[in-house]
Amino acid sequence: MTPPDAPEVMANAAAEDPRSAVLSCLPSGLTVLSKRADFLKAARARRQSTPSFLLQARKRIDGEAATGIRVGYTCSKKVGNAVARNHAKRRLREAARLILPEAGHDGWDYVLIGKRGDTSTRKFDLLLGDLKQALARIHGARS
Repeated sequence: MTPPDAPEVMANAAAEDPRSAVLSCLPSGLTVLSKRADFLKAARARRQSTPSFLLQARKRIDGEAATGIRVGYTCSKKVGNAVARNHAKRRLREAARLILPEAGHDGWDYVLIGKRGDTSTRKFDLLLGDLKQALARIHGARS
């Protein structure tokens, strides 16, 4: 008996793009930042602190990817060990997946930075509210 073809197809897709499993979970129009230069550009732009994380946001200039929302996640070692950092980033990733397609603006980059203890321990509905509020402040203050 021969094995089914499905695992082979999945293996080929993963070989083409190792992030394909992560990217397939994102809503359309949402892309993950992966280059350090993009994170540094966001760090020089607008920022909004919340009780559970820090949001950095910037409008992309002409010549860069013009459409879609790009988002990045980071947690320093201050957040804790690798398990704590990964837990915080998973929560930020899920919050961005739920909120950014509706509240985010096309042509913008967002970076969510986890805080020690607060990102992991804050109730998830409050974390979602923090993201909505931070986006409203970023986009309401200046256009």
